[in-house]
Formats: sequence, structure tokens, C-alpha cells
Amino acid sequence: MSISLLIASSDDHFREMVRENLLNVPTAKVIAEYQEVTANLYIRILQDLERNPEAALMIDLGGDTEASLKALERVTQAAPDLYVMASSFSAESEIVIAALRAGANDFLTQPMRRTDFRDSMARLEKAPRRAAVASSKLGKIYSFLGTKGGVGTTTLAVNFASVLAQRKQQTVLLDLDWTGNDVAMQLSAAPQYTLQEVGENLDRMDQALFEGFVTRDPLGFFLVGPPDSLDARAHFTEPMFREFATFLVEKYESIVVDAGRSLIDEVVLGSLQTSSTVFLVVTQDFPAIRNAQRYVAALMRMGFNQDQLKVVVNHYQKRHGPNTASLEQIQQTLNQPVFYGIPDSPAVVAAINRGRPFVADRQAAGDLDRIFRAFVDKATGAKIAEAKSA
Repeated sequence: MSISLLIASSDDHFREMVRENLLNVPTAKVIAEYQEVTANLYIRILQDLERNPEAALMIDLGGDTEASLKALERVTQAAPDLYVMASSFSAESEIVIAALRAGANDFLTQPMRRTDFRDSMARLEKAPRRAAVASSKLGKIYSFLGTKGGVGTTTLAVNFASVLAQRKQQTVLLDLDWTGNDVAMQLSAAPQYTLQEVGENLDRMDQALFEGFVTRDPLGFFLVGPPDSLDARAHFTEPMFREFATFLVEKYESIVVDAGRSLIDEVVLGSLQTSSTVFLVVTQDFPAIRNAQRYVAALMRMGFNQDQLKVVVNHYQKRHGPNTASLEQIQQTLNQPVFYGIPDSPAVVAAINRGRPFVADRQAAGDLDRIFRAFVDKATGAKIAEAKSA
């Protein structure tokens, strides 16, 4: 029987040690690694379990033991059927008992001996496997990442959130592009409160407070982004974002993120790592495709997989010229399937100039509206869910 393993540890050596030991288990593979054992670890694990319900977790308690035990407890509460192997340098009875009480099924002392590791894998193989995993009740994070300026990342994010809100989903739209800050412009919004205030109030954040100071669009979704001033970036860190994301997915069905185009921004990386889906936005222009190739390589090195990463071609034209690429050429270059193509349309520029999403005026958007809603259906699995319930 094959073994699929999730590894959670902030220690590079621990993760490498697990991978080396797995070389002696031919049927085993690592499907995800988490480099931080924090309170919102369970969010990423639940996302991966939806794609790999048979997976087990190896978690390192050797860093901050108290924080790691709390993270473990939240994981097992969220996924009570998950098989968990905990590990620590200390084999004192208090640590072992605490790990088992937090939900661990097995315990391994570090440094791991090959025989102990092999025995642990044997126990895992004999453990009952889940045939399926229930769909998580947590909200999903959808991040739009542009490969260069001008590919339409903000427009896609704004209209994606708009369609979800029109379908009565509780939706939050986040703008993490601190330089562009274009979401508010495309919505004719002038937010009084921003991510700066979110960061300052995280310790007392609840739904009433959040909805009281963020902007609500007429379509029904909530908007929050960076301050309008470019004088200095507000203090909003990646740990703050992760805490904020934990709050959002527990309270709202969908969180849509305009991630801009920076892969070196720590807050953007936090968004991508907690996302159910990352839409990599490209056009058929060669510079965008070249950048997309670099982005895909970097994201794969970070542990993203094809299920999580979706290539979206914006301003798509079936007839491509000498300076543009076909879908086939894009797929070959990126070694990734193209998830969807969104055609160019005058309705987009007209909607941006009006300061409203193009999906807000379905008649004016014409075919673009129908195509974009089909994209949202595919991205969220809406049609699949309808078919199953029929």
C-alpha cells in the first residue's frame, strides 16, 4: 500500500532526515512540506487533504514545543481522522503524553533511527485509511498573481470576487499590491480603513469589528487593501497576514486576493502558501510568458503543485500574431496546462473607466460575461457540485 506524507517542520535538517528515511520505503512519497508549525497550519493541511485524503502527517515538535502542540491540536480537531506521527528530541513522558493527547497516533524520538522510522511506517500502513475526506467548512483563498504589469491581474480578481458575491457567497477581496493599489480604483471606492488598521487590531479582531471598518461593495463583498499613500509602507507583516487569513477562512466562504506580481514580498508569499488555488495570470506576449516560466519554476521549488497552480491566459486571442504565442506554445514553454483563456473585450476598459466590475453590467459585457462566469464555475467547482446534487 502506498504512503503519502505531509511534513511539518521549521527545521530543514528534520525535513531532509524524513526524506532520506523515506528512500528506504519504495511506496512512500512526500506530497507537501510546511516550513512553519503555526496556529494556521491546519488550513494548509485541510487544503492538501482535499486533494490527497489518504495522506498522513509527520510533525516536528522540536522547535517551540508549546506552540507546536497547540498547532497539532488544531490540526487534529479540524481533521480528526488524520494519522499523525509526532517527533521531538525529548522522549520524556510529559512530551509524549502531551503529543498523544493533542491527537498524535505515533511518536518518534530525534534523531530518528532507521529501524524506528521503518517500524513507524509499518504501523502507518496497517492503520485504517480514509476512503474520502469531507469537504472543509473553511473558506477558500483564491490568489491572482500577475507575471508582469498590465496582464489584468486586478481586473480578474475584482470580477472573480464580484461573481461570487452575486451568487450570495460571503466574500472578501484583499489587495496586497502595495504599489499599484488598483482594486479600490476599479471599484470607485475610497476606503477609510486599510490593512494597517487590520494589523493594529488583530488581537481583538472579530466579525463585527472587521465588517464595521472595512468597505462593503454594492455587490456585497468586503474590500480591504493597503493605504493610498506611497510615502511609507504600513506595518503589515507575513505573520500578521497568516493570523488574518485564519480569521477570514473561519468566517467567510471565499477570500479573493490581488497578489500583484511580486514573488519576493513576504505577505504575498503568505497569501500564495495559504491559497486553495493560485491563478498565474499571463498574456500571449513573449515577455509575460518568459516571466511566467520563471514564476512557475520558483513556485514549484517552494512546494506548489499543478493542482494548486492554474495558468490563466488573459486578453486571449485565438489568432495570434508573430509576436505572440498560441496556447499550445504556452503550455509547452511552461510545462503546465492552460487552465482557462479570458478573451479581450472593449467592455473591460469601459468598466474600468466607469469604476465598476464588468460583470455588474451583464448586457454590456456580452460574451465576456458568459465566458468569465464559466471560468469561475470551473475554478470553484460550482458545476461539479451542481451535478452531484442533481
